[in-house]
Amino acid sequence: MRGTSPNSENLPLSAFPPLVRVEVEVARGGKRRRVDVSVARGTMVRTVVRTAGETPEGCAVLVGETPVPLDLPIERPTRLTVVPTFSGG
Repeated sequence: MRGTSPNSENLPLSAFPPLVRVEVEVARGGKRRRVDVSVARGTMVRTVVRTAGETPEGCAVLVGETPVPLDLPIERPTRLTVVPTFSGG
């Protein structure tokens, strides 16, 4: 049919899904906790860390073995390791 828009479930191959999955592993004192988060493409690492329940400014964040800045935008499915660098007390 002419003049009708395509069904929203029939996306072109070049279309990106609106959300990306981020696996966050929090390593604290020899224990690990995993949180799966779905965020909009372009969301900053800082926001993902906060969503996982940690204070970004008190953490080191790694992708693999490489430290990444808190203002790095997430563009694709990613696995972050969050290491809290201090604790209150």
